[in-house]
Amino acid sequence: MVDGERTEKTIGAELNTNSNIKVLEKVGEAILSINQAKNVDQVISALYSLAVRLFPLDSRAFAGSIDKQYRDEVIGVEVPSEHERDNWWQVFYRSTAFPTLARVLLSDVALNWLTCFPTSAKRHLYDVFFLKGCVSEVVQTLVPYLQHHSNGKLETAVCSNTERLLALCLLENDGVLQLAREFSHQPENISLEQHKSAICKVSQLVISVPDKARQGASTLLSSHIYIKRITIQLIQGAEEWNNNYTDKSTNFNTILFIGDAFARICRRGSTDVLLSEMIPRIVTQVQSLVTPGCDLTISESFKSKSSLQFWSKIMEAVKDSYAVERISEQLLQKLATQNINDVEGYWILWLLFHEIFELQSSIRSMFTERFLLWKVFPVCCLRWILQFSVLQCPPDNEFKVKSDDHCNLLNTTKRLLAVWSKREFVQSAPIEQQAYITAAIGLSLEKLNKEDLDATKDAMHLILQGVSCRLESPSSLVRQMASSIALVFSKVIDPSNPLYLDDTCKEETINWEFTSANTDKAGLPISDGKEVNTTQDNSFKDAKVKNKDKELMELTLLDPDEVIDPATLNNEATSDVDDYNDDDNEDDDETSSESSLQPYDLSDDDTDLKNNFSQLVDVVGALRKSDDADGVERALDVAEKLIRAAPDELPFIASDLVRTLVQVRCSDSTLEGEEESAEEKRQKALVALIVNCPLGSLDPIHKLLYSPNVDTSQRILILDVMTDAALELARAKTARQKHPTRAQIWTTAETQPWFMPSSIGPAGSSIWKEISATESPLSLTYSYERDLPSKPGQIKKGKSRRWSAKSMNEVQDNRVEWSQNKFPPFAAAFMLPAMQGFDKKSHGVDFLGRDFIVLGKLIHMLGICMKCSAMHPEASALALPLLDMLSTREISHHAEAYVRKSVLFAASCVLLALNPTYVASALVEGSSELSRGLEWVRTWALSVAESDTDKECYTMAMACLQLHSEMALQTSRALESSDSVIQCGLLLLPLYIEVA
Repeated sequence: MVDGERTEKTIGAELNTNSNIKVLEKVGEAILSINQAKNVDQVISALYSLAVRLFPLDSRAFAGSIDKQYRDEVIGVEVPSEHERDNWWQVFYRSTAFPTLARVLLSDVALNWLTCFPTSAKRHLYDVFFLKGCVSEVVQTLVPYLQHHSNGKLETAVCSNTERLLALCLLENDGVLQLAREFSHQPENISLEQHKSAICKVSQLVISVPDKARQGASTLLSSHIYIKRITIQLIQGAEEWNNNYTDKSTNFNTILFIGDAFARICRRGSTDVLLSEMIPRIVTQVQSLVTPGCDLTISESFKSKSSLQFWSKIMEAVKDSYAVERISEQLLQKLATQNINDVEGYWILWLLFHEIFELQSSIRSMFTERFLLWKVFPVCCLRWILQFSVLQCPPDNEFKVKSDDHCNLLNTTKRLLAVWSKREFVQSAPIEQQAYITAAIGLSLEKLNKEDLDATKDAMHLILQGVSCRLESPSSLVRQMASSIALVFSKVIDPSNPLYLDDTCKEETINWEFTSANTDKAGLPISDGKEVNTTQDNSFKDAKVKNKDKELMELTLLDPDEVIDPATLNNEATSDVDDYNDDDNEDDDETSSESSLQPYDLSDDDTDLKNNFSQLVDVVGALRKSDDADGVERALDVAEKLIRAAPDELPFIASDLVRTLVQVRCSDSTLEGEEESAEEKRQKALVALIVNCPLGSLDPIHKLLYSPNVDTSQRILILDVMTDAALELARAKTARQKHPTRAQIWTTAETQPWFMPSSIGPAGSSIWKEISATESPLSLTYSYERDLPSKPGQIKKGKSRRWSAKSMNEVQDNRVEWSQNKFPPFAAAFMLPAMQGFDKKSHGVDFLGRDFIVLGKLIHMLGICMKCSAMHPEASALALPLLDMLSTREISHHAEAYVRKSVLFAASCVLLALNPTYVASALVEGSSELSRGLEWVRTWALSVAESDTDKECYTMAMACLQLHSEMALQTSRALESSDSVIQCGLLLLPLYIEVA
């Protein structure tokens, strides 16, 4: 029996060898005929003599397009039997015969003869070698010819013909689907590893076609269309494989090919195209099973539906972890834009990933670590992720989580809390990631109960730590995150006693998307001079609304001291009904009112105590009496008016009045709900005091700023009133002697600088004069104007083209002008003492650490002071100490984004305040400190724009860089217009480069 089997194998091998020899001989004859051909009909005849033994051809399809001599040869060729043809086909494509012939067809024939082929001969004879052959062999032969070179040059004819054949083979003839069918039957003569290697090689070639095609290739080979078409074929091949999965002859090679192709599609950046074909099919299939009305439950339907199992098999065949992550991530993002509920979202994830989630630890880590801690998804996707990877069960309204059965949820919640509670995370993480992890913790806590939290050791401590550090943040959105977690935590501990830390968190269901909250407006604007404390403005508006509501409410209240006529009590019930009674009733009413009791004046005799204060000494005394709430309130009412009157005693009492106003507690002396109104009066009084007596008020207020006897709110009050006072002084008008003005930038050279307008014009034209833009007094960009002579015959009418609100007397008075800035003389008194103690740490004072909000306010105040002294000599003197303060590592690299935004604002104010001519003169004189400071602003703003995680910091850094560029431009213009450039030569070049 064994000898018989060996004999059969030997006979089979001999037959294959003989067939292979015959095929190779025939191929050699065809190639020789092609090489010796003198016209295209000989080439067609030679190809037909070989093709007829491989494919079922109809010679009549193209015989009419060739000469009669060769037509008779073609028609007279012997046609083999079907069995013999199949044998020749197998040998031709499984041996070296096809690559040998293909080399001739793709190079020699394509270059020399193909353009002469009749269209019918090209379609029914030349193309069939590639369209009706073994697709895996055809792909391996064709793709390398997409970039065929000869003598170092790309052969366009060869490449264009190859692109045409690939588009026909893979797209028009569904070649990728045929590949999936071919791989479903593994040959017996090669091992599994060799077959996997062949699958990877073919899939790599198929996916690389758009990358290797020429720029002017057919649109069918463009990336989007090509990937879309082959994705459809791959999914169709997977469905066919799933239908034949019960057949014993079916193997997993088709799924391996599809999975490898999916991975390569993702690697080349076409995941969105892949998912655009996957998602509609998956969503339709899932929605058909979750529709109510089925006898089976949803879980039973999915687990018993064998026709959907191929999706999980495909994802299992995608061996590239990066591709799996890209598919998962973009799948969630795209599903979030569609009308997908939680049940459908869970089952879509289950359908694709349930097998690899159970088998591969990397996939479990991707869902529970990367998708919860590193990525940011919409909240609906977050619910699906938690349900699939943490709870690992379908969503159900009646489902209750028990701590005994869900240790995974507790561990995940504790791991999220460990990250969320760290102060470094609040300082450095983007606001989107903070909101995402906050939502993950909140959704997890909603599934727990008190016993579950008691089972975890550090959960309560981590929650309290995270809430407390967020409540200190100046961002309202971050504080809302803390309030939401505190609320859901309180509901877990005691459902009947929820804890509301914020007015926005009073609904039954918490909005974990945080869409209803106002965006954080703590960012400090750069371009305009209208910086206002947003928090205080809102509080003032709320206070006004509350006071208005209170007044309306008081109108309806009854006076307890009102004397009521007993005689009218009997008629009280009918008074509203009988308003239209006759005159007799009116007389009765008048008689009754005359006989009623008259009210008695019960006012006390201490009216002198309630008189308004007329002396600041009395105001100070009343404010110090904390037990007299009425006196404190009346003192606050008149404080600002008395200070604005500027009495002679103001300089002598200013110091005591500052301390008293800062230390008074408005909440202790006002009724509930009126605290904001009293705070506003106190703040206005302090602003008026600093404006009317700067030198007497700034020294004590600076001492209070760093005093351990005041709290954070009082320090913020001090900085706010200093900011408001600086702005008010900058807007104040004062009269001064007018001096003749001259251009800021001028030239003494014979030729004008390049940036000046040309002096060419009509005779009699005046010289160009430089004017500043009227819209912004702090603008660094200047315009030029000159007077032109009248044209011949032109009559000037008595009309002015420039309108002005000034009076004629003021216009006629050329000796007096108005200045709108009283701040520069006091700029040093405002800024220098405030910059001296920011880095000191003592009892109750820690600006660089705990009190970072005060530090941000301080830097913002210094920036406002610089802007208020813009283009004045004081700005040039104060810029260097401020830049030295800002460039310290503790400030410029502060962990809190609020501080970094303040530094960017202050640096931008320095750039706005410095006069370009001053910077140019400093460079000419060799002052390296200023150039170093300006260069630090540029490099630091550039590093913030490149690496800072806060979006507002990035925006402000870009604006700062723009201001720096404009400053450098104006400085370079000033340098070019100065004769010192000629004298200094190359000496100034390094300094100029540093600024520019």
